[in-house]
Amino acid sequence: MKESNSQITVTSPLLPPLEEFMPYLQQIWDSKWITNNGSFHQLLEKELANYLGVEYLSLFTNGTLPLITAFQALGIHEGEVITTPYSFVATSHAIWWNGLKPVFVDIEEETCGIDPNKIEAAITPNTVAIMPVHCYGKPCKTEEIDAIAQKHNLKVIYDAAHAFGVTENGLSILKAGDISTLSFHATKVYNTIEGGALICHSAEMKYHVDNLKNFGFRGETNVVAPGINSKMDEMRAAYGLLNLHQVDAAIEARKQVAKQYVEALRSVNGISVFKPIANSLSPIANCEASHRLNYSYFPIFVDEEQYGMSRDALYEQMKANNVLGRRYFYPLITYFNPYKDIPSANPANLPIANKIANQVICLPMHHALSKEDVKRVIDCIQV
Repeated sequence: MKESNSQITVTSPLLPPLEEFMPYLQQIWDSKWITNNGSFHQLLEKELANYLGVEYLSLFTNGTLPLITAFQALGIHEGEVITTPYSFVATSHAIWWNGLKPVFVDIEEETCGIDPNKIEAAITPNTVAIMPVHCYGKPCKTEEIDAIAQKHNLKVIYDAAHAFGVTENGLSILKAGDISTLSFHATKVYNTIEGGALICHSAEMKYHVDNLKNFGFRGETNVVAPGINSKMDEMRAAYGLLNLHQVDAAIEARKQVAKQYVEALRSVNGISVFKPIANSLSPIANCEASHRLNYSYFPIFVDEEQYGMSRDALYEQMKANNVLGRRYFYPLITYFNPYKDIPSANPANLPIANKIANQVICLPMHHALSKEDVKRVIDCIQV
């Protein structure tokens, strides 16, 4: 039994049962094939593609490398990429590592994703791509973004690190754009300890991506591109197969936590709940079969004037009670040294992103939270 003041972490990894993992490890030890597209790697690619409702999926050793590889796969080597300042730095780092220039566009409050209405004004003759983010697992406005991209002959790479298993209108959101990428980091809804995937829309592109993640080899003696080594090993693939068996139950447990938070916090003056989550839990919400969130995060937004306490003061108060939240995403990418001097990083260009970044706290959200844990979190806020 947990102590009454034991630490409540903002996330906790989904772990497969150790007794089920050990026989998989024994198979790997017996085969002596521990990496380089082994049987578990091949099976996990197949099972993940089936689960996610996509045709072409390539596994990676982490979630950043598919972001970097996406530009190489699409033949994008110079120019500007329109993106969001409200994300983890891996998004913009992937642009930088490809020798490209990020151009930051403000977000919308509804989804915390890039605002489609701001994109066209940022397009120049040097623009080559758009890289949006499905923030907190809520799809950004893919139809509008893709229409703008087609109009201006731009590629679209979706950072879908938060969006494992998310569907909209009955379809995986990973089908949008030219490429989508996933993260399977330990903090995500579904994890392979570290890992990731790139989703594309043709067998030819998957073949190209698979070459790029293996040093650019095509066959034993032919290198066709300056690839990189980003293959997932057999141990993590086996671990991922087991986690795939229990991820639906984990998402359902997260949903129940979200319900408790929404019900308790809806009447707290100065605390706003992320609307897509609240709407998904309403009695008139769209059927889960057509619209499915994964409850990967539970952000709240603190209006200091109405709440009577600043976001940072609440964050520290939670911490003092052994409840760990996360100011995610704060600060904006545009405040970090590699990006702060880019003209589009000017705070005047990004009023909504700055507002949200200064108000957000992600509450503890994972499958292992008890009702007592959730009550402790809520008690920190209902003061």
